[in-house]
Amino acid sequence: MDLHARYPALVDLKRRARARLPRFVWEYLDSGTGREATKARNRAALDRVGLMPSILHGPFKPDLSVRFLDRQMAVPFGMAPVGMSGLIWPDAEGHLARTAARHGLPYALSTVASQSPEDLEPHLGEHAWFQLYPPRDEEIRRDMLARARAAGFATLVLTVDVPVASRRERQTRSGLTQPPRLTPRLLAQSAMRPAWALGMARRGMPHMRMLDAYSSAGGRNLSPTAHVGYLLRTAPDWEYVRWLRDAWHGPFIVKGVLRAEDCPGLARIGVDAIWVSNHAGRQFDGAPATIKLLPAIRAATDLPIVFDSGVEGGLDILRALALGADFVMLGRAWHFALAALGPRGPDHLHEMLTRDLVANMGQLGWRDLGDRRSRPEPLDLGDAPRPKF
Repeated sequence: MDLHARYPALVDLKRRARARLPRFVWEYLDSGTGREATKARNRAALDRVGLMPSILHGPFKPDLSVRFLDRQMAVPFGMAPVGMSGLIWPDAEGHLARTAARHGLPYALSTVASQSPEDLEPHLGEHAWFQLYPPRDEEIRRDMLARARAAGFATLVLTVDVPVASRRERQTRSGLTQPPRLTPRLLAQSAMRPAWALGMARRGMPHMRMLDAYSSAGGRNLSPTAHVGYLLRTAPDWEYVRWLRDAWHGPFIVKGVLRAEDCPGLARIGVDAIWVSNHAGRQFDGAPATIKLLPAIRAATDLPIVFDSGVEGGLDILRALALGADFVMLGRAWHFALAALGPRGPDHLHEMLTRDLVANMGQLGWRDLGDRRSRPEPLDLGDAPRPKF
């Protein structure tokens, strides 16, 4: 089967994923918080960013490689952390880590993944990132860092935009709880999705494996969208970031930055890169679109910038690079691909994004992704209606 003929764009993978996942799993993956206005703003703001085509460059093959954190990357994108990936598809973390290793992509494992750093160690490539939700207890903190380092994770990502649990009303309405329990309602949904159900029957319902060593509290008296991790974590402050910088010997990224005025302080602490993100609209429904904030953040810092939130294709990646990002991460997209096509899905998405980058760079006359200052200024295309697929 020619996957590019049948699934030429992310929207096609998303449609098939929805048809193969139980409703409560789909709502977990696709939902934002509140009225999902921030999620919609991310997409609408990306659509407003225009890039002027350029003509008469002759035939050329674009170079997609970039240098990020003193590492050469074959392409300017990677895999963002997603909590409880294994709920979305059996062995999701393993499938994604192996795909990332094959293609030389960064793969970021969440603290609240359904597999532990030790589980992933045999599957990691050279660009393994560990995303930390900040534990309150210093002993647990040190142990988590040591486990991540020993398993082969060289880059640490501290997420700072989740001081409290978000509500995610769609997820709550679906009946999903933490830890996941197959109630009669959810069993009925699962029975209608046999590929997902058979995979889960073989592996068992997922849980947050890394946290097994630290808590037996079971998550009682927590909201439906919170989980046992909230019994361990704290809302970090500037001193917490300083402590981590001293404790972690390797590249250190702070994720969830939206204000330009926070960048100089992070640079003084010694952070190696900042990650511009509004958690893809999953935490706070009053947040601006990340792409609108990117130019001001770029102007405020010389630190490398990672970007996410709302990215759906190669053109979106180029938009972010043109506005100041150095690297782009996608989260939901890899899981849509995995749920749609199983283990073939992430490889297909990688090739889809690569082809999209080549096609759009050809239109723009961009031979490579080098010095952003040599690129034309992005245009504001104004509001446009979203196409219906």
